[in-house]
Amino acid sequence: MKNLSLIIPAKYEKESLPKVLIELKKYKIITYIILEKKDIETVKCAKKFRVNIVYQKGKGYGNALIEGIQRVKTKYFIIFNADGSFNPSEIKKIVKKATSTNYDMVFASRYENRNSGSEDDTWVTFIGNKIFTLIGKIFFGLPISDILYTYVLCDTKKTKKLKLKSNDFRFCVELPIKAIKKNYRITSISSYERSRIAGRKKVNAIRDGFLILTSMIKLFFY
Repeated sequence: MKNLSLIIPAKYEKESLPKVLIELKKYKIITYIILEKKDIETVKCAKKFRVNIVYQKGKGYGNALIEGIQRVKTKYFIIFNADGSFNPSEIKKIVKKATSTNYDMVFASRYENRNSGSEDDTWVTFIGNKIFTLIGKIFFGLPISDILYTYVLCDTKKTKKLKLKSNDFRFCVELPIKAIKKNYRITSISSYERSRIAGRKKVNAIRDGFLILTSMIKLFFY
């Protein structure tokens, strides 16, 4: 697809990354895999494919995405998971929504309508996400239904102007909140989250939930 890149943070995803890249192969999209040099096994997996490997200088999920965004040269990029939970067949639908209606960001959502859902959600993450999404709507006017699901297409130039700083999972709320403060056009589209190939979550629901809440409070006042 022209004018589109994928950013895939893939720390310690040696089991799932090859399967994800095989799925993506037919779409012929410029792909950036963000890795730490010490993650030798995942690096070996990535080198078997025609992708751009970005060795992360900093630490954390958010930092990996920020470093990836800095490399992108296409008009749009999509954040894509390396664990197999995102379905690549939804990419065309997301791109069509952005380009046909001139949106700056299109967030995939597991809670949009009957066509959405998740095989990976737990009751803790479900309730937490609903609370954070509601906070986003009430205090920031965010028109999205799944604030912590970072299967999202963004306008590259406008995203770079946001000067994102979150090195961890707080990135998930910093991105849409800073975008809505800039009056960017944002929307949601239905998505179905698949089970992770390796079956491991890297999120600590309680710890990361607290960090996300404090980040939202800071973003409200500053």
